[in-house]
Amino acid sequence: METRMRRLFNAPPPQPSSAERIRSILMAADSMTVVTDEGRTEVSRLEGTGVTEHIHLHPAMSREWDGESAAAGEGPIRATLEFTDVAPTPVRDRVRARVLLAGWLLPNERHESPEGSRCMEFSHAVLDRGGERVTVGLDDLMNAETDPLATCEAGMLTHLLDDHSDIVGLLLRLVKPRVTQEVRRALPLAIDRYGITLRLEGTDAHEDARLPFPVPVRDVDEAGERIHALLSTARHRSPRSWLLSDS
Repeated sequence: METRMRRLFNAPPPQPSSAERIRSILMAADSMTVVTDEGRTEVSRLEGTGVTEHIHLHPAMSREWDGESAAAGEGPIRATLEFTDVAPTPVRDRVRARVLLAGWLLPNERHESPEGSRCMEFSHAVLDRGGERVTVGLDDLMNAETDPLATCEAGMLTHLLDDHSDIVGLLLRLVKPRVTQEVRRALPLAIDRYGITLRLEGTDAHEDARLPFPVPVRDVDEAGERIHALLSTARHRSPRSWLLSDS
């Protein structure tokens, strides 16, 4: 039993899969950049100067477009949709991930779509996190679950930082000792169904510490319970005053 517990304790904390991360980023995104041979267009679903439009993804089909349509520019347009996942809190290096969706935008007359929408034949998605790129196909993307906290994550993290900053200090008790750098600031970076991530910032570098929930969150209402469970564990740990410096 003791050996099994040590193995479980040393196991990497659970995290969303690449497909789950992409779905969650797409769900929470307020804007995107559409890149074609003709240039770049900023598209937003917020009120403002950006174009408001929805893109519907479809499996890529093996079809031949007639020469006249292609010559007239009425055929599919190769395009890439770019999304940037930015941390809602003022951490160092706020870009958490980038998502690229590659495929072909279809002319509206060739595919039924609601007004103000375009259809896109999907080729693949790419998730870029810290320079590590992972390619995800349509089947994996469609079968992945969207994180239940995706659309409310920004509000939860800013609320935690603005109104309960003491909680961050308490959660630091759950972080393993760091001997390679002096931590001068800690901020909440991300939260998902599996846990919460803190960014520990030193003078010239930073490191992320992931604190897994005892049980994954199934809906938004359970998030508070999971955080309280972490805090309960933290209160039974001795404070580590060395984690934060006054200078």
